[in-house]
Amino acid sequence: MTDLMSRQKSRTLVLNAQDNVAVALANLDVGTGAEGVSIIRRVPKGHKFALRPITPGEAVVKFGQIIGFAKEAIAPGDWVHEHNCGIGEEHGAFDRDYAFCEGVVPVDFVAAEKRATFQGFRRANGTVGTRNYVGILTSVNCSTTVAGFIAREIERSGILDDYPNIDGIVALKQANGCVIDYRGVIFDTLKKTTWGYATNPNMGGVIMVGLGCEGFQIPRLKEAYGVTENETFRTMTIQEVGGTKKTVEAGVEAVKAMLPIVNRARRETIPASELMLALQCGGSDGYSGITANPALGVAADILVRHGGTAILSETPEIYGAEHLLTRRAKNRAVGEKLIDIIHWWEDYAARNNMEMNNNPSPGNKLGGLTTILEKSLGAAAKGGTTPLNAVYNYADPVTEKGFVFMDTPGYDPVSATGQVAGGANVLCFTTGRGSAYGCKPTPSIKIATNSDIYEKMIDDMDINGGDVLDGVSLEAKGQEIFDKILAVASGEKSKSEQLGYGDNEFVPWQIGATF
Repeated sequence: MTDLMSRQKSRTLVLNAQDNVAVALANLDVGTGAEGVSIIRRVPKGHKFALRPITPGEAVVKFGQIIGFAKEAIAPGDWVHEHNCGIGEEHGAFDRDYAFCEGVVPVDFVAAEKRATFQGFRRANGTVGTRNYVGILTSVNCSTTVAGFIAREIERSGILDDYPNIDGIVALKQANGCVIDYRGVIFDTLKKTTWGYATNPNMGGVIMVGLGCEGFQIPRLKEAYGVTENETFRTMTIQEVGGTKKTVEAGVEAVKAMLPIVNRARRETIPASELMLALQCGGSDGYSGITANPALGVAADILVRHGGTAILSETPEIYGAEHLLTRRAKNRAVGEKLIDIIHWWEDYAARNNMEMNNNPSPGNKLGGLTTILEKSLGAAAKGGTTPLNAVYNYADPVTEKGFVFMDTPGYDPVSATGQVAGGANVLCFTTGRGSAYGCKPTPSIKIATNSDIYEKMIDDMDINGGDVLDGVSLEAKGQEIFDKILAVASGEKSKSEQLGYGDNEFVPWQIGATF
């Protein structure tokens, strides 16, 4: 949005000179004059209205990009939404010009001696955590209750008060692990997701609890990654230990033995290049692509200039905007991998009798988003402007620095689970409708896209992105977000952490068949 045309203090907003729609910043009643036209049908705030006549099948343009096609003739001043705008061959179509690598702009890196720092935990393997948790992971749904009992007993005992360098204990429960083929995609995905959490730098120690007879066998996990048990990684199964009570007792004792070791970790000054930022949005609205998302993109650019990593995900929510990312691919292979993933999703949707435009959700549409193309253009703005250095499959370890992409569903908990498994040690989450979300072991910073939801949900929101509409520049808001990332990475608790979110947000992607 380099040629964003902002009308500060106005009731409407035109985002690009090529647009044939404008955005309402307040409810516009019939007869209201706006952008040189008269409103002929009430336009809710956050929604769009036509600036000029749009003929049936003609492209509807916002952000200077196609967001859909007119289902019928749309008159100037008319409300533009799903009743008269859609995507699909029956409404109109467009060919995406991928222009691989043609838009790559080299990063202007900050000199090493001037780079930002934070207070983090340097691990023995060289990775850096922003938190220091003890995690209890499970191999199957049948062991999740026991994992919860272990965590609850530790918390009730008050022993954590004796270990101030530990941020807490978290039982990450899951709903599968039994009826899966150990040779199949569900097993492979669950395996790398679970191990990704176990090795996330925000985990100081891990205990893994299984039942014993499940499909997702702990010994297979250990064999796959060459893992041997040690003072900060222990495993046990309920059947081998001898039932629920004995396993809870054994788990509690294992945690108690681990606490002094995990507590040895100390925060130290770390360069921002060691931050791996997960980019998420949920409960999006018509302002998401105008305020919080592009501001987060500015923060992502700042982080990349300081040598860090930013992970964009939610593949269904970049659908229709992927041609903007391929232009930024550092080489053709990176761009083509992204397009291969897009084609997989098109086939995946067709095989399941769905369509990519099932997203946006009803809440997104109430907030002003009409098609997946419109939502994607706003969602992709979280990724900033720097080169796309790599594309990863779900939950793969992220090893490249800079801006990268990970293939995930658009469902926020599943998507974030993949990013955390990939190594993300801090997360930013934008929302326009007011998503209730938090994450463990990776802290989540919530950014409201509009001032109304920020004020209404002040106990959940860390940053107000809505004041961009009041004249705060995207650059200033991006810097504010970056500063908050450094503060939270250094130990400041985010709002979702203060509320206690994160115990129920471990949701691995179940791609294959469950028998």
